[in-house]
Amino acid sequence: METRFWQQSYDYNVPTTIRYPKFPVQNFVHLAAAQYPHKAAVDFCGATFTNTEVRDAMLRMANALGHLGVSKGDRVGIALPNCPQYIIAYYAVLSAGAIVVNMNPLYTRSELLFMMHNTEMKVLFTYDTALDTMGPLAAELGCTLIVTQMEDFMNRTGAGAAEKMSLQDGWYSFSGLLARCTDTRLPRIAFTPGDPALIQFTGGTTGLPKGALLSHGNVVAATFQAVLWGNSTIIYAPHAERAVMGVIPYFHIFANICCLNYGFLNIATQIQMPRFDLDELLATFARTGRITFFPSVPTMMTAVVNHPQAKELRLGQKIAHVNTGGAPMPLELIAKIRDMGIFYTEGWGMSETTCMGICNPGLKPKSGSIGVPVMDADVRLISVENDVDEARPGEPGEILIKSPTVMMGYWNNPAETAAQLKDAWLSTGDIGQMDEDGYITIVDRKKDMIIAGGFNIYPREVDEVLYAHPKVAEAVTVGIPDAYRGETVKVFVVLKEGAEATDREIISFCKEKLAPYKVPKFVEFRPSIPKSAVGKILRKILREEEIAKNRS
Repeated sequence: METRFWQQSYDYNVPTTIRYPKFPVQNFVHLAAAQYPHKAAVDFCGATFTNTEVRDAMLRMANALGHLGVSKGDRVGIALPNCPQYIIAYYAVLSAGAIVVNMNPLYTRSELLFMMHNTEMKVLFTYDTALDTMGPLAAELGCTLIVTQMEDFMNRTGAGAAEKMSLQDGWYSFSGLLARCTDTRLPRIAFTPGDPALIQFTGGTTGLPKGALLSHGNVVAATFQAVLWGNSTIIYAPHAERAVMGVIPYFHIFANICCLNYGFLNIATQIQMPRFDLDELLATFARTGRITFFPSVPTMMTAVVNHPQAKELRLGQKIAHVNTGGAPMPLELIAKIRDMGIFYTEGWGMSETTCMGICNPGLKPKSGSIGVPVMDADVRLISVENDVDEARPGEPGEILIKSPTVMMGYWNNPAETAAQLKDAWLSTGDIGQMDEDGYITIVDRKKDMIIAGGFNIYPREVDEVLYAHPKVAEAVTVGIPDAYRGETVKVFVVLKEGAEATDREIISFCKEKLAPYKVPKFVEFRPSIPKSAVGKILRKILREEEIAKNRS
């Protein structure tokens, strides 16, 4: 097979390789502040902060961390929703030479305890409404807390009172630290591309999360890839007018690269929202100007596109480009977005690949595929039958990837690192098919594949059929234990508002479009389907529920 033959499918002005600068991640802020000092870096609920203001706050906080004893290589957690404080803390930690540990502030105590203990976290940034969970954890592990309030940066006061938050001894007010430290000099720390920058936790085979360790070089490479991949459409927007919608959570690698770091390298104002609320998102579209880039997830786009206000807001004139990841986008929804006049691309990535690894070209996407390997990435598909042979063209195989964005390894977990990384090739666990142009279609997760009566069934194929049903809003397919077939197919369905359907109706619809062995045997209607913080459907939870039922 010709090396990187898929590059013939790249857009006309997208490079096939990049000379990545050997600077640390925080230099993205310095670049933006030097070129557009007065442009808004952030718009948070209507309050704006310029590139210069963010740089100033970043350096003051970095030097404040130094006074608290944070040094190169220390781990510092950030458990915050999207807000200017997250941005300041993130780049301050990196500027101080420390490693950011991204954490979902809504995680349970046990999940947070494992992450904090595993990384031997020295300092944790969080906010007042999470203190009931974070406070006892910090005390138990001897971790210093830096606490903020959302409203401090909603009204631009930035002056939260420590006494108002009832901070204990050894805890610090975020705004208080900024107010007391006026030192805006660059910390005198040497950086190399191989220095660790982030620990991104993701699911583990043992049930415990694994921390993907990402270097400054990984993050810089991923950000340049994301920015330059968008050359075909972004070039038409002057830098002074560029804006990116920041509603997916920044503690997730997708937003970390495609909103946060992308925003500064592209000098795009980040329209930040602390959570996904459909009415608030539509109100934000109404009050802001044109959004040049909207990183999103399928569940979010489903809600936006199907909302009655979508038409009157003329979203096609508000949004230039939507990119989704994290889960497959139903083909019907892709068609609706394009019908609005919005450029749409779907991509693929993992925490272990520092976000993007495969993506559709902006001008030549193939609906239903995740696109082609991005610049400087190599991809192989390995047979699902023996995990050794290369899959033949058009046949399913596990995706292996080698790229400048592939992680250094898993933090403090050499066994998982050895299992997933071999000779710099990352085993992704995703099963895909590659066509003659290099476009890859995800068939499913290797661990999600259903084996029923000796047949391999890919849940996504059944999902796509269900999404084509006119009464179905959301659906997910899982394999459940079956005494005779080993596994059989069950689907969970959320109906559109006001719709009614029976399990017989759903099964009959599937019989018209699927081979008999793929047709679901059971249908369960639910008001909602469990999802992660970024809107990815949690198929694993549903499968575990069914296994537990079978045991009882």
